[in-house]
Amino acid sequence: MRNAKQLLTTGVLALTLIVPLACRANTEKSEPTVLLADAKTHKPSKQYVKIALLLDTSNSMDGLINQAKAQLWDIVNEFTYARCGNDSRPSLQIALYEYGNDHLSSREGYIRQVIGFSSDLDEISEKLFSLTTNGGEEYCGQVINTSLKQLEWGKNRDDLKMIFIAGNEPFTQGKLNYRDAAYQAKEKDVIVNTIFCGNYEQGISTQWKKGAELTGGDYMAIDHNRQIVHIDTPYDDIIIQLNSKLNNTYISYGYAGERKKQMQVAQDANAEALEEVVVVKRAVSKSSRLYNNSSWDLVDASADKEFDVSKLKKDELPTELKGKSTAEIEKFIEEKKAERTQIQKQIQELNAKREAYIAKNQKEEAGELENAMISAIKAQAAKKNYSWE
Repeated sequence: MRNAKQLLTTGVLALTLIVPLACRANTEKSEPTVLLADAKTHKPSKQYVKIALLLDTSNSMDGLINQAKAQLWDIVNEFTYARCGNDSRPSLQIALYEYGNDHLSSREGYIRQVIGFSSDLDEISEKLFSLTTNGGEEYCGQVINTSLKQLEWGKNRDDLKMIFIAGNEPFTQGKLNYRDAAYQAKEKDVIVNTIFCGNYEQGISTQWKKGAELTGGDYMAIDHNRQIVHIDTPYDDIIIQLNSKLNNTYISYGYAGERKKQMQVAQDANAEALEEVVVVKRAVSKSSRLYNNSSWDLVDASADKEFDVSKLKKDELPTELKGKSTAEIEKFIEEKKAERTQIQKQIQELNAKREAYIAKNQKEEAGELENAMISAIKAQAAKKNYSWE
């Protein structure tokens, strides 16, 4: 039961973060056959928001994980409007760890890096949906320390670097003292936020609050069993239809292209399996600047100044472009780009009406974990001179 609480919290965390502060970073590692040197030479934003989600996957945490899957897109949409102090857009990167699962290596402290820092929202969603639960030992100090050592946090003091760890066992478990992990976090300018799945006072007595305070982070306690109520709107069906049309504007390229396009469709299906409204929220995310697939999609890649159609490898072009001349390929890309821009605009306009409808018909739709995380992120971001439109 205790593990179940952790998983619920962690899942929600992932979603919230994962989609939080989002400014799309073009830092994805290009595969050998993917978009030339463009993705490699493209300079990302100077400021980053780096969030590591440390989720307990011991025992029956499926409820929390499902909540996290559903709220992932809420978080992404919330942070579409984040700005740095210089009025530029920060690049969002999210990493995911699981801990406390008996299926994981005992030598590694029952800890596994699910995905390193990434701005690929489809991949993050895929990894989140792949998590399974099993009983184990939960070593909070060790998983924090592991994420600090393995991830590339960078040395820019203007970057916003945060850890969100969720669970419901004592924060003191394991050989590595959580205080030592907190010291290492402060050295790297990383803020540790803790989310206890259970009674607020119990979380304090088991040192979850202290674990956050040592780095200037926030302590939160949530009801991981809370059922999130989504309100349907008259605009949902239209947005879902536009989402399908949006997928048709992606032009896969290279060795990873077809696989990535299939992943895009698979994550739509995963969202639909949770609830129809989750597809709507994901579609809204896909209409934002945070959803960028320049490593495998020719439309997104064409936005790079270094992009050159003539340098594309002919044998790695999709079927519809094989045998086409450079001019014909350029025309095809431009047509898809115009079509995508129009669809995204329609989705954004409909979502504005959707949000107004929700505000009028329901006082609160956001989940408990989502509220807690967004509140913590915005408060800590303000200290780094970040703001929201």
